[in-house]
Amino acid sequence: MKKKYLLAPGPTPVPESALLAMAAPIIHHRTPQFSEIFKEAAELLKYVFQTKQDVLILAASGTGAMEGSITNLFSPGDEVIIVNGGKFGERWGKISEAYGLKAHWLTVEWGKAVNPADVKKILDSNPSIKAVMVQASETSTTAAHPVKELAALTKEKNCLLIVDGITAVGVFDLPMDDWGIDVLVSGSQKAFMLPPGLAFAALSEKAWKFQETAKCPRFYFDFKKERKNLKDNTTAYTPAVTLIIGLLEALKMIKAETLQGVFARHDRLARAARAASKALNLKLLAPESPSNATTGVFVPDGVDGGKLVKYLRDEVGVTMAGGQDHLKGKILRIAHLGYVDTFDMIIAIAAIEMALSKFGHKVELGKGVAAAQQILLEGYK
Repeated sequence: MKKKYLLAPGPTPVPESALLAMAAPIIHHRTPQFSEIFKEAAELLKYVFQTKQDVLILAASGTGAMEGSITNLFSPGDEVIIVNGGKFGERWGKISEAYGLKAHWLTVEWGKAVNPADVKKILDSNPSIKAVMVQASETSTTAAHPVKELAALTKEKNCLLIVDGITAVGVFDLPMDDWGIDVLVSGSQKAFMLPPGLAFAALSEKAWKFQETAKCPRFYFDFKKERKNLKDNTTAYTPAVTLIIGLLEALKMIKAETLQGVFARHDRLARAARAASKALNLKLLAPESPSNATTGVFVPDGVDGGKLVKYLRDEVGVTMAGGQDHLKGKILRIAHLGYVDTFDMIIAIAAIEMALSKFGHKVELGKGVAAAQQILLEGYK
């Protein structure tokens, strides 16, 4: 027997209580029974997004919320800044250009955070720019961008800050209303502890005003239509009923732990992963601005990262993630978001030590685990 452990940055493990809730017989989505579940979930989403605004619930992956944020708020020819610091920053630009927007690409080295001064420079020299699009946590590079500082740049302008929080919401503090984030999107398969299939989008009143004049084509991802239906505790089109039932259970778990408790747990796990990596002399991918969602490390010289990930998954039973594009085969990404706690990290670090040893890299077994344990002990009284 080989027990499997899922420690990739999405999908993430699903709690037993959510699995059981989703295993109940399906109910019809146009009934008072489902509307009650939907209403409670929609209200709890506001708590997690830290907003008074409606949080739209879409049957889609997170990319659906990204695309909807563009088609609902802009017209062909509108100018936007794309913070391109990884695969998902690149995605903002690709979607924008697909709908005829003029993208000002701000390229950031993978593993680095964007410098707000560089964004300000582009904004100051291009007053017609209507949005800055950025990731709070760039999953492909494990770096976190300075969302609060970026929000300060757009808050008083006729310009929106649109944030991909797919691996950030429910991981670290991202107070939408307090900071002045205009659009915040996320997805179910990350810190929301569910299978893929739900996307979430919250818009500020400033963003909703942009929607009134936007001319990009849209049909399924029509935010105005979804907002109207949300008032009636339903969706415009058939919702992912089972996932929403599971969402309510997951949101109740987050509320019981409290947001501050959730943030503290993720911070502790992330620091443990980074401490273990340093103890094992594994170079961090994002040492200056690491995300608390995922820790990226370069694999040692002489070790094939692709084969290492495959060995961890197929032989050790621990699924992590490798690198993309020019980082393919060069890095390992250890996820610590969602339904993950102390001993998941012990397993992750121990698995890496054992796998590296099998690949011929000299490892002092237990050294990384010990470094992680020193930090993980903080979680116990």
